This record gives sequence, structure tokens and C-alpha cells, in this order.
Amino acid sequence: MTNRIPDRSLRIIGGNWRGRKITFADREEIRPTPDRVRETLFNWLQSHIAGSRCLELYAGSGILSIEALSRGARHVTMVEKDPDTVAQLLDTLSRLCPDEKRYASFTMTAHEWLRKNTAPPEFDVVFLDPPFGSEELTQTLRLLLEGHFLAREGLLYLETPGQVAVGDLPPGLSIHRQKKAGQVHYCLCVRDR
Repeated sequence: MTNRIPDRSLRIIGGNWRGRKITFADREEIRPTPDRVRETLFNWLQSHIAGSRCLELYAGSGILSIEALSRGARHVTMVEKDPDTVAQLLDTLSRLCPDEKRYASFTMTAHEWLRKNTAPPEFDVVFLDPPFGSEELTQTLRLLLEGHFLAREGLLYLETPGQVAVGDLPPGLSIHRQKKAGQVHYCLCVRDR
């Protein structure tokens, strides 16, 4: 009997880099957003991505930031605590996007980064996919809104193991769209005016 080696690659599904394959760090905790979910998400975001500033907390494979850049995002900021994962992500981005001014990465936890940035830029789109089973979502949402990281009418993407209810969100966020694919619930929220 042979041990099956997990596939650590993803295909970019849209934009300038459509069809290109990327690899990501061999870490069990990295759970990339599935193709079908990414396709739906970026259909939802279609009129919002070009020229936007995006933030991806818990970046992991970085596929959401890469998809955003591929579709014309002006800038993406990625936060990931594992140094090897960040190194792999930066290697991938250096091959895809020679303009290093279009992206930034930070090797720290999402909470450390949110607390450290006391005068952050406002992001048009925030991707938030904390580890399933962790208790980080509530605090991360609070820090995001209290720190004014999300622009007015900005969009927040959540990926969770269960359906998001209005009561799960802090004041200032509303559910715009929500779906389920397999074990993944995903939700697009909008910041109230």
C-alpha cells in the first residue's frame, strides 16, 4: 500500500493569469478555497475587484489574493503566521507579478497585524478564512471594524464551517449573499454606510 501524496497545487480560474498553476506550502492546516467557491465568489465581486485594495487575513495558499490580482486589484495585503508558507507565497507572486508594489505580505497572526496597524488604509475587499474550529472569527471581526480596516460599503468575504447568521456579525455588517458547497459555508457581507 502506498501513501497518497496530497496535491499542493491550484489553478487560477480567472483574469490575466487564468489557467496558470500555483503550488502552496505543504502544511496540513492550509485549506484553500475550492475552485467552485472561488468562481462564485469572484462572480459576486466582479464589479468590485478592478482597482481595489484587498486584504487577506489567514492567507495560507494566498489563492484569493492571487485571483484578485489576476483580475486587476490595485493592491493586495496578505497576512499569514507561518514563515515557510509566506516564503512559498512570495516565490509564487514573484513569478506571476513582477511589480512588487502591487502586493505586501506580513508574517504574523491576523490579530497581531490588526492590533499593530493603528492607522491602516481602508480596504475595499477583505478575505477572512480563519481555521475551522478556532474561536478567532468573532474577535477578528471586532478588530477589523473597530480599527476601520474595511472601507464604507466595503465587502467582507467569510468562509466558515457553518452558516453565518445575522446575529453572528457585529453591528456595521450585513449579509449580502451566502451559499454552501460541500462542508464550506461562504458569505459575502457589506459594511453599512
